[in-house]
Amino acid sequence: MLPIILIPGLNCSARLFADQIPHLWRFGPVMIANHTRGDTVEAIASHILACAPPRFTLVGFSMGGYIAFEILRRARERVIRLALVDTGARADTAQQAERRLQRIEMARSGRFSESLDLQFPLVVHPNRNGDNELQEIYRRMAMECGAEAFVRHLQADMSRPDSRPVLKDIRCPTTVVVGDSDQLTPPALAEEMASGIDGAQLIVIPEAGHLSPLEQPTRVTKALVDLLRISVASENR
Repeated sequence: MLPIILIPGLNCSARLFADQIPHLWRFGPVMIANHTRGDTVEAIASHILACAPPRFTLVGFSMGGYIAFEILRRARERVIRLALVDTGARADTAQQAERRLQRIEMARSGRFSESLDLQFPLVVHPNRNGDNELQEIYRRMAMECGAEAFVRHLQADMSRPDSRPVLKDIRCPTTVVVGDSDQLTPPALAEEMASGIDGAQLIVIPEAGHLSPLEQPTRVTKALVDLLRISVASENR
């Protein structure tokens, strides 16, 4: 059984995968990558690879997907299975980068908590906007990462390369997961990734926004478990 590395996203801690871990560990040791070091996807990927086993299943959520692409650029042969969850392969647009700069300024001026309140409606399905419990989990994860890591993550997001050229080189079993109402990395980006990866499976999660592992944990867990059940000959080499 090979290890499973889970990479959280922006403002997300290990708590993001709390519902998935009890089901995934049956398929191998589960590792939550520390993605809080470094202010580029290259630096963060280097830290993760230095701690990673020789071969592993890789799950990247949101910004974790951006990091996963960098890991694939550097060590594609070590990734045995891949899940890309609520993420995209494109680099930031100028408009997206400008919004990130505004959020960096808020965090640096002591308004990190305020930025979380503004962001919450954008990361959940519209019918969860009033979900105080979910909002508290989102806030708790962000505080576990901290404002300084938040700034570094936004800097990394802005400078990340376009990963679409990587798609054609991915040969391992791959599942692409997206919430049907994801506003930040919408289904069209998931479709683009799935169509660019040979044999990839696309799973659209109903009634979910960007935080699909928290909003629809059972459905996301099933998608990941189904991926892990795929037999890969190189596992036993």
